[in-house]
Amino acid sequence: MDSTRDYQAAPQRNNRNYLTAALVIMTGLLAVLGYLYFQERQKNEVTSGNLTMTNQQLLRTNTTLDSISTQLDAKIAEIQSLGGNVEELTKVKEQLERDKKSLAGAKASDVRKYEQKIKEYTSILAEKDAELVKLREENQVLTTQNQELATSNEGLKTEITTTRQAYTDTVSQLSTKNRELSDKVSIGAALKVQNVNVYAVNDKGKERERIKANKVEQVRIAFNLPENPITEHNQKEIFVRVLDPSGAIISDMATGSGTFVHQGKEMIYTIKKNVTYQGNNQQVDVLYRNGKPFGKGKHTIELYSEGFKIGQGSFEVKTGLF
Repeated sequence: MDSTRDYQAAPQRNNRNYLTAALVIMTGLLAVLGYLYFQERQKNEVTSGNLTMTNQQLLRTNTTLDSISTQLDAKIAEIQSLGGNVEELTKVKEQLERDKKSLAGAKASDVRKYEQKIKEYTSILAEKDAELVKLREENQVLTTQNQELATSNEGLKTEITTTRQAYTDTVSQLSTKNRELSDKVSIGAALKVQNVNVYAVNDKGKERERIKANKVEQVRIAFNLPENPITEHNQKEIFVRVLDPSGAIISDMATGSGTFVHQGKEMIYTIKKNVTYQGNNQQVDVLYRNGKPFGKGKHTIELYSEGFKIGQGSFEVKTGLF
């Protein structure tokens, strides 16, 4: 009976051993799984933290680059306004814009590279700040000099204007005096006529002082040109105007009449005579044949040459027309 009892108890012990072993194995597996889960979770947390840190660093880097870009724009504009060279800064700005574009696809390992770039850009900005200080000082000096020059130029302009006006006034006065002197010289040098006499001349060449209308074929107008040392000895054109008692000019184009200009006005002459002035009180004779008889009354003779009226005379016709 003990044997039977022992035989029956043996399988029960084996079953308990199997269960214990299974529990131990399961416990071990659970422990391993728990460890692996913990490790994976820690790894994920580290990765997530790294990603968060990288994104923040990239955001800060991008913000810094934006700030540097704004500063570059401001410095480029100011340097241009001060007349400085912006070629170097323009190239830096172009490179900065390229860096900003490439930053969008940057990795965590690239952050340090951009931090170095930011240091370089910051250094460039600092250098340009020093240059700007110098440029501002130079421009201030130039502005002061320009103001002084402007004031000096204004003074010079005023002085030049005053001098020019004085010069113009002097030239005008001299011109007036020269013109007056020239007029006086011209008047002084003009021909003068003396002793104007008129004689009746018939077809036989006989002359008489008494002029009768029915007996006059032509008249001889005689006068002298007195000596004048400032009158040029050259050929003179003398215009003779004969006016009838009513003041009308006696003229006939067929007998040598024409026109001349005196003091800007066109005038008719009766006859003209070309004379070479000799300056020796020479006598000049002018023969004039009228196409019709002279009217009764006093006739006036006017003599002109070189723009001046040089003399005057008259003659009386004693007998009227038949």
